[in-house]
Amino acid sequence: MTGTFWSLVPPIVAIALALITKEVYSSLFVGILIGGAFFAIDAHSGFTGFFTHVFSDGLIKQLSDPWNVGILVFLVVLGTMVALMNSAGGSAAFGDWAKKHIKSRVGAQVATIFLGILIFIDDYFNCLTVGSVMRPVTDKYRVSREKLAYLIDATAAPICIIAPISSWAAAVAGFVSEGENGLALFCKAIPFNFYAFFTVGMMFLIVCLKFDFSSMARFESLAEEKELSSDKADKIGRGTVFDLVFPIVSLILLCTVGMIYTGGFFASGENHKNFIDAFANSDASVGLVLGSVAALICTLIVYVPRRVLPFRACMSCLPEGFKAMVGAILILALAWTLKAMTDSLEAAKYVAGLMEKAGAVKSFLPALIFVVALFLAFSTGTSWGTFGILIPICIAVFPNVSDPLRIISISACMAGAVAGDHCSPISDTTIMASAGAQCDHVNHVSTQLPYVMVVAVVSFITYIVAGFTHGLGILASGIISWIVGAALLLGSLLFIKNKK
Repeated sequence: MTGTFWSLVPPIVAIALALITKEVYSSLFVGILIGGAFFAIDAHSGFTGFFTHVFSDGLIKQLSDPWNVGILVFLVVLGTMVALMNSAGGSAAFGDWAKKHIKSRVGAQVATIFLGILIFIDDYFNCLTVGSVMRPVTDKYRVSREKLAYLIDATAAPICIIAPISSWAAAVAGFVSEGENGLALFCKAIPFNFYAFFTVGMMFLIVCLKFDFSSMARFESLAEEKELSSDKADKIGRGTVFDLVFPIVSLILLCTVGMIYTGGFFASGENHKNFIDAFANSDASVGLVLGSVAALICTLIVYVPRRVLPFRACMSCLPEGFKAMVGAILILALAWTLKAMTDSLEAAKYVAGLMEKAGAVKSFLPALIFVVALFLAFSTGTSWGTFGILIPICIAVFPNVSDPLRIISISACMAGAVAGDHCSPISDTTIMASAGAQCDHVNHVSTQLPYVMVVAVVSFITYIVAGFTHGLGILASGIISWIVGAALLLGSLLFIKNKK
């Protein structure tokens, strides 16, 4: 079973069960058990080996991994920050301010999109921050939590993958194992990341054209008929809009400082790195923890002396923030364990073998890479793991640095990974978008899946066009592909709208 199609069965079963039963915890756990059983069968280790692999090599090892622990701490700190802003009245004050400046459902959704675009440093940070800030506003205008979760998710990974200064750019740069500057390669690939750009375009189109389709339309109709509860009931302080803006701005600035600190920006002598190199070499997990904890301390210093919120009330936000993130933490722990099962079955090796065999049909390769990356990220719930598997293969298949197909294929790899991550029920970004919007996780997955598929199909066709026009040069190929892709996206949405 190791290194064969069977290695992909555990995540496929988990995803299928989650979509069928609408219950994610047990579905993930069943996938983990199947993965552990497959591994034990191959290793001939019996029941003892099965339980050891699932719990010791799986769950416990994942929860003790330094990177994962850092992400969990970051989640708890962000949950605490959200609880602080709500209790202090900053979120309520922003909601009151928004009532005067945001006049419609369209305005609330457009504001959510723009805020998501502005917070491009990290997708985790984006999901929870945008959700906490915009949820009271979208609740007021009766935008469904499912729609809010989609807008959050669609401005998380898709924005980070086209932002040169982000934790995602740093991750991609780290997977380039040759002498070439990884960040420079990332920047060259940005114009061909069709999925990311088309996702942003689709958000604006469906909001401005005022229509939704599939199950999202049903949730939007239900939301318009009833009043959604917001976070105002939690207010016990006397905060102003400043008491929301200050924590958010301090989070952005200090998380950026934390990341470049881990990358060596503040080091002396030969260890010193410039800003770009420091970002490329940063440890996002540690940097986000350092930045968020520093922002939390600064927020307390601003709140307590001004008597915006009593010190005792501030401290009570710590357990409240943790409790708010328990669901997301549990899903993340199970998703990480499922990935560990898949890794132990060498799913990556199986997919890599398929990719290397496909090198003969080079003009179709970008589209094929997009599909493989999408499927792999969807099955494993990780974009970064997909980057690590496929980017080195793309570089090996196209060793010539000046070959346009090299750039197009690497872009297709990143785009496909983001697309798969975007709609995967076991993706940490998808999980945190649900948490940020306070939306049922399975509802979020099922409502955004048709939206993702529309953009994914358009992107797939666009990569076919790019593959067959690469001989005209990188610029001409890009222009033709963009025209075809944009026309397809607009035409598809108008067709769906008129068909309704």
